[in-house]
Parts: sequence; structure tokens; C-alpha cells
Amino acid sequence: MTSFLDPLIAFVSAHAWLAYLTLFLAALLEAVPVVGSVIPGSTIILALSALVPGGELQLPWVLLAAATGAVLGDGSAYWIGHRRQREILNTWPLTNYPRVVAESENFFHRFGTWAVFFARFVPPIRAFVPVTAGALGMAPATFYAVNIPAILAWAPAHVLPGVLAVSALHEYAGLHHHAHVGKHIWMLTVAGVAIVLGVGMWIYRRRYGGATAKPQV
Repeated sequence: MTSFLDPLIAFVSAHAWLAYLTLFLAALLEAVPVVGSVIPGSTIILALSALVPGGELQLPWVLLAAATGAVLGDGSAYWIGHRRQREILNTWPLTNYPRVVAESENFFHRFGTWAVFFARFVPPIRAFVPVTAGALGMAPATFYAVNIPAILAWAPAHVLPGVLAVSALHEYAGLHHHAHVGKHIWMLTVAGVAIVLGVGMWIYRRRYGGATAKPQV
């Protein structure tokens, strides 16, 4: 993974527009069923956000690129499911992942509308819940009412840790790009991200830790 990310970051750091495009595509592709399971979108976003303190990238544009990609990715998956209904769940390439599809459907049935929110923070099923929500008949207004706030929480949770970590390193190194980023803000941010991720994993393990969902083919 490092051998892939290092040259990517080195290249896009010299081309800001390409870095924003990479952030957008990483967030978008991470939301695509199957593709999102293999694209290290979160890792790419975290790595590129580390370029903000040095001035190579601007924080508002980083957040916008990540959030926009996620909205379009989740929205596209949802509309495909909404248009094709349950048929899409039995169509290639989803048929190659019956267990994950079954887990996503059970996750949706268990948590209802909130499944769309929680899934944003649970990597194993993040890429499958939007299409499942559409396939199972969730209304568009309901989907976006939950999905957009989830993304607005998800984007800072992925971007700010990298920004603040590098800002702190700059302070210790005597590089005062953000000299007023305090220790307490950093600690609260890390704690917030840890809580969000912890809740997501707790929900996932509580649902699937004790009993494995039976694949639906």
C-alpha cells in the first residue's frame, strides 16, 4: 500500500487540481458496490489531507471534494437500486458477494433508516448499503435526509485527523503554519473520531459477531 501511495502523493502534491480530483474520485469509488471494497479511499483521503498544513491544499476544498464524491457515489448506488429494485441484488457483480449483500440487507432491516447513517462509518458494508436501501424501497427524500448529514460528519472525521496531526508536527518542528492549533483541539478531534469509528464497529460486531448472516443467493 505504501509503495502505491508514496508516488501518488508526491505527484499530486505538485498539482493541486489533480489532488482535489483524486480526493473526489477516492470518495466516489469507495461508495461503489464491490469497487468500494478494494479501493483504499479512506487511506487516500487521510494521506492527502496531510498536505493541507503545508499549504499544498486548502482545507475547505479538500472537505468539499471528499463530501461531493461521497454524495455522488452513494447517490448513484442508491438510484441504481431504486430503479432496479431487488433485481440488482441478484445481478453480477453483486452475486459474487452474497454474504456481504446479505449482511447489508440484514443491517438495513435491523436499523432501518439509521442504517444509511451508520454504514458510512463501517467499511465492510459502506459500499453496499446505499444500493440495498434503494433496492428495498427507501424513499429518495428519506435516503438523502440521512445520507447527507452522515457524509457531512464522515468527511471531517477522515480529513481533520491528518490535518491536525501534521499541524502538530509542524509546531514541534518550529514550522508555524498553524501555530494556534492547540493540544486540546487535537485531543478532542482524535477522541471524536475514535468514538465515531468505535460506535460503527460496535454496531457491526453486535449484529454479526454472534451469528453470521446466511447468504441469500
